Amino acid sequence: MKKVSAFILVMVLGGSAFAQQKEKPNVLFIAIDDLKPILGCYGNTQIKTPNIDRLAKMGTVFMRNYVQQAVCGPTRASVMTGKRPDYTQVWDLKTKMRDVNPDILSLPQYFASQGYSTQGIGKVYDPRCVDKDIDKPSWSVPYYKTDKKYYAAGYGEPALERYQKKETKAAIEIALKEAFAIGKTKAEANEYASTKMKPTTECVDVPNNAYNDGANMLQAKEILAKLSKTNQPFFFAVGIAKPHLPFVAPKKYWDLYKREDMPLAKFQEQNKNPVDIAYHNAGEIRGYTDIPPLTEFTHQKPYGITLPKDKQLELIHGYYAAVSYTDANVGVLLDALDSLGLTKNTIIVLWGDHGWHLGDHNIWCKHTNFEEATRAPLIIAAPGFKPSTTKSQTEHVDIFPTICHLAKLKIPQQLDGTSLVPLMKNSTALVKEYSVSQYPRSNATVEGEKLSKADANAMGYSIRTAQYRYTVWLRNGFRSTQPFNKQLLIGTELYDYKKDPLETVNVANDKKYETVANELHVKMLAFLKSQEK
Repeated sequence: MKKVSAFILVMVLGGSAFAQQKEKPNVLFIAIDDLKPILGCYGNTQIKTPNIDRLAKMGTVFMRNYVQQAVCGPTRASVMTGKRPDYTQVWDLKTKMRDVNPDILSLPQYFASQGYSTQGIGKVYDPRCVDKDIDKPSWSVPYYKTDKKYYAAGYGEPALERYQKKETKAAIEIALKEAFAIGKTKAEANEYASTKMKPTTECVDVPNNAYNDGANMLQAKEILAKLSKTNQPFFFAVGIAKPHLPFVAPKKYWDLYKREDMPLAKFQEQNKNPVDIAYHNAGEIRGYTDIPPLTEFTHQKPYGITLPKDKQLELIHGYYAAVSYTDANVGVLLDALDSLGLTKNTIIVLWGDHGWHLGDHNIWCKHTNFEEATRAPLIIAAPGFKPSTTKSQTEHVDIFPTICHLAKLKIPQQLDGTSLVPLMKNSTALVKEYSVSQYPRSNATVEGEKLSKADANAMGYSIRTAQYRYTVWLRNGFRSTQPFNKQLLIGTELYDYKKDPLETVNVANDKKYETVANELHVKMLAFLKSQEK
C-alpha cells in the first residue's frame, strides 16, 4: 500500500513539474542584419513592412533604442551577453568572444541552464567572433546550417551565398575555377571570386527560397513544428541576413517601389565644426566590384564616398526591397507560430543589430557614432502585455535582462543592461537617462577597409539623451576600463536633435550650449568611471 501511495505521490509531483515546465513561455528571438528603423511601425509611410508592423501591434515598439557599437560582431556580442564592448573586448570582426572571456554567460546559455531547449539558425552571432559551432555553450542542440533541400528547385544554391542572376553566377564560377586551378582553398577561392564579381544589388524574378534567408525560414518552420511537439520550453534564435549588402531580393519586392520615388539623403556634407575622426570613407561598400568604377569618375570629398545620383537611388531602392523581403520572412515565422498554436505562450523579440547610413553625411554603411548608425529597431511582444510604443531611452544590452524578466527567470547580476518590462507596462516610464554607443578608429588617416583588427588607436564614446548626443574621442588606445585622461582627448561632438535632426552642426564649443555640454561631460565621466576595472 505504501509503495502504491509513493508511486501516486511521484506521479502527482511529476505531473506538477510537467505542468510548470509547460507554463514557461517560449522565446522566438529574431535577429536582423543592418536593419535600420525605417519601418511602418517606426513612422515610415513609404516602406512596405506589414508583418513587422503586425508584430508591433502585438507588442512594445522601442522608438529610441541604441546599439553599443555599430558593426556586426561587437553589437551581437553585446546583445547576446548583456555586456558592453569594453567588457567583451570584441571591437572588431576577428576577435572570438570566448578567447578573451571564456566564462562569459550568453543569453541562450542561461536559458539552457533554466531548462530550455536552445536552438538557432541563420546569423545570430557574427560567425567570425565565435567558434565553428556558433558558440557551442549557447545551444542545447548543434546549431543548424542551411539544409540544401529547402532551396527553390531548379535554381541551385546562390553563388557566394548571395547571388542568383545567371550572368553573375557564371562570372563567379569562372573566377572560382581560376582560383582552384592555382591551388587556393575554398575560402580563398571565394575571396578571390569576390574581387572579380560582387555587385551591390540584384533584382531577379525568383522565389523567396532561392536565397539563403527564404530557405532558412522554411527550415525554421519545421524546427518550430518539432519544438511544438515537445514538453520542453524553447529559446529559438533565427537570424535573417538581409538587408545587409548586397541588396538582393526577389523582383516582386523591388516592384513595390518606384526608383524615382526613393528618398535621397537630405544632408550629404560634413557637418559644421566637424571632428574628422568621426567619419569614415565607406570601406565596406567600396569592396563591391561595381563601386570603384563609379568613384573613379566622380569628384570625391575628403570624407565618406560620393556616388552618382542614379547609383544612390539604386542602392536605396535595393535597401527598401531587401527590407520588404526580410519582412516577408518575418511573416513566415509569425504565421508558423499562429498555425502551431504557439503565439499565446511565446515571447517574440525582433531586433536589428545596428542602423545604416544611406548617403547622409556622404556616408554609406554603418561604422559611426552618428544617429543613422546607432539607432536600431527593437520590438518585444509577450503574453499578458498590451501593445504600446515608448520613446524612453533603451539599449541593446537591455534585451538580455528583459527576456529573463518576462520569462520569470532570475536576472543575472553581472549584466550591464536594465529590464525594459517597466516600459512595457507604462510607456512613459524611464529606466535610464541615456544610452551609450562607441566606435573605434584605426591609425590610418583613410580607412580603406572596414575595421578588421582590434588595434584601433582611438575610441569614440557617445551618450544619447532624449534631445542630445555628446561624443568624446580619445587617443592612445583608451578604453573605458582605464581612468579618464583629458590629455588623450582628440575632439568632442554635441548635436541638438530638437533643432538639428540631421546633425548638420556640431555645437560642442558653442557658447549657447556651454551648460548642456558641461552637464553631458559630467555624465560621460560618470559613465566612464563606472566602467573602470
